[in-house]
Amino acid sequence: MTSFLYDTPGPRAKRRNVVYTIVFLAVLGLVAWWVLSAMADKNQLAAEKWTPFVTDSRVWTTYLLPGLTETLKAAALSILIALPLGALLGIGRLSDHRWVRVSTGALVEFFRAIPVLLLMIFANQIYRQFTTVSSDFRPLYAVVTGLVLYNASVIAEVVRAGVLSLPRGQGDAAEALGMRKSQTMLYVLLPQAVTVMLPALVSQLVVIVKDTALGGAMLGFAELLTEGRNITANYGSNTIAALTVIALIFIAINFALTSCAGWLEKRLRQGKKSASVALPAQAGPADVETKSVSSA
Repeated sequence: MTSFLYDTPGPRAKRRNVVYTIVFLAVLGLVAWWVLSAMADKNQLAAEKWTPFVTDSRVWTTYLLPGLTETLKAAALSILIALPLGALLGIGRLSDHRWVRVSTGALVEFFRAIPVLLLMIFANQIYRQFTTVSSDFRPLYAVVTGLVLYNASVIAEVVRAGVLSLPRGQGDAAEALGMRKSQTMLYVLLPQAVTVMLPALVSQLVVIVKDTALGGAMLGFAELLTEGRNITANYGSNTIAALTVIALIFIAINFALTSCAGWLEKRLRQGKKSASVALPAQAGPADVETKSVSSA
């Protein structure tokens, strides 16, 4: 049996795949054993390294939960600003006016080419020298500014690619109905492109959540990973345990984000299917006359 993507393996190929699987699992097991042995030699698997996360509530109330709050605050502000800004930049790149298209394109390419950490550092220096923002809030402002500038430029490209992926007939039909360019974009193209763009947008939102850790590394932003270093300094150098717990928290946040996006995408697709169901045509005058003659 053959599919479009590959040929169904025969008996010899199946045996070979089983051997490859066993070898891979054996190598993976050896690597895991080596890692755990190295951790045990460094006393990182000792119970006292891990029990504070279960027995001492101060680990959560003093370090993890405040750090998680700052991480979610920076990510939420960045997402709320970057999404509409990126959509506007993406629409600007599709403008019929050359000066709008070229200037928007230059802006997008400029900020997309600069590393997000460098944008955060620049923003921090600008806030320090040219504004009166307090030093307590300056790291948060710098992190949000860097994330917004970089991710808005990436989202602009996602929006542009999503709109261009639609059939050209969609825009032509809207123009034939007398809709203006802005109406066509707002009511016809963007609603259809949302489903196409959603996977890429969700991936970028996950990047925003993870990149908040860059502010803690360079700017002293009290986010989750920074608080993890404070835990290791106060609870016996339990670096592996702290990083493992923080990694699980990030996994849970991003899993919840992707799950919500998957649910939203499913609802959007179901809405499109229900909207595309053909309705029965209403009986016209000719049909009424025909029915009356046949009944007579």
